[in-house]
Amino acid sequence: MLRELIALSDESRVWLYQCNRELSYDEIDELRPALFNFVSDWSSHKVDVPAYGNIFHRRFIGFFADESQMHGVSGCSIDSSVQFIRQVSEHLKVDFFDRLQFAYLHGEEVRTIHQSEMKGRYEKKEIDKETLFFDNLVTTKADFLQSWLKPLESSWHARMIR
Repeated sequence: MLRELIALSDESRVWLYQCNRELSYDEIDELRPALFNFVSDWSSHKVDVPAYGNIFHRRFIGFFADESQMHGVSGCSIDSSVQFIRQVSEHLKVDFFDRLQFAYLHGEEVRTIHQSEMKGRYEKKEIDKETLFFDNLVTTKADFLQSWLKPLESSWHARMIR
């Protein structure tokens, strides 16, 4: 059941998928209706999931599920969202599952850095403790809104530069 993000409780669960490249506007125009259709039809044990899904910064797909009015999103329902992302990946020939690429803001541009390059880029001052990194491990809508972007020094990514 497609809802607006603002209509979901702050405790709504979040799943974020980061693309290995920026999506084109044509790809987004093609993808967004399929994403909205998926979220509109998303169910768990034959119960509609009050949910929201969208594309952020041309790089991320986010799913939000409000479990406050139901018994939680089942494993099968989560698997269906993963399958949706796999289909998108295959169709667009992109990767939403590379967990070793970290995204950060450079001005207004979203850039990525491989885990193995973090320390070297930090030492070269290409990134610093104030660089804003996307924390795709946030688990709730409230965390997404307040802490998805955080300075490197406050992020779990900081362990990569030590």
